[in-house]
Formats: sequence, structure tokens, C-alpha cells
Amino acid sequence: ERARKGMALVPQGREIFPTLSVEENLMTGFAGLEPGLRTIPGEVFDLFPVLADMKKRRGGDLSGGQQQQLAIARALVTRPELLILDEPTEGIQPSVIKQIEDVLRILKGQGGMAILLVEQYFDFAHRLADNYAVMDRGSVVMSGAVSQMVEADVRRHLTV
Repeated sequence: ERARKGMALVPQGREIFPTLSVEENLMTGFAGLEPGLRTIPGEVFDLFPVLADMKKRRGGDLSGGQQQQLAIARALVTRPELLILDEPTEGIQPSVIKQIEDVLRILKGQGGMAILLVEQYFDFAHRLADNYAVMDRGSVVMSGAVSQMVEADVRRHLTV
């Protein structure tokens, strides 16, 4: 139902299907789409070229970063109006984090969808966000435009 309403979630931990191929994982995004839209948009492979080369490989055989790219690509197959990413940098090597950041910057620049990024790494979120909200124990304790953000105050809530 959420997919039909235009929402896509990339969950923390990726949750790809390890025994399905990359292509089959992407096709699981078809469930909420009208029959005429049940295709993998070429843009998915433009954004994540590594997936085009691995279409027939099992999802479980991919590295963690490749699995994260697959999880994001699967969400994009649904052609969402709202893309929700929960900790997309978790357990990912820096070079892949940069690739994911570049993809999110492209998607943001296209302006066709809202992106909600849940992220604990300040620098990654700060480079991408227009607005922010900081939560502490389930409550929003700070929010506003990134341009008005006081970095030290935000970081105080991010330390353990």
C-alpha cells in the first residue's frame, strides 16, 4: 500500500533477498506498480553501473556496499515520490559511501522526489540536506534549515 502511495524505504541493514539475483531483487519492487510500469528503469543502471554487470549474480554474493546500492536501486524501481533511507552508510566502505552520496545528490537535483535521510554521520547528512531534525530518545530536539544549523549543538546529540 505504501509503495502504491509513492513511498519507498531503504531499510537499515538493506534486507535484500540473498538467494535471488540482482535482477530478481530489483523486480521485487514491481509489486506496488501498475502492470505497464513493471520494468526496471534504465536510470537505475546508470546510477549504479555495478549492478548492470551483476544482474545474474545472487544478492548474497555481493559486497555490503553493493547490497546497499541494490537496496537503493530496488526502492527506485518503484518510482517513488518519497524515498526514505535509514542509515544508508552503515557498514559501508568510504568509496561506496561517496558513490551513494553522488547518487543522492543526482536524485535531489532532479527534483522529482522528496528524500528523507535518517543518518548518524553528521558530515554525510550535512552535505546532502536542505533541512534537518535531530531526535533524542524519540523526540525532536532541534530542527530547521541546514544553513541555520549550529554544528556543535547537533554534534552534542550525536555522541554516545
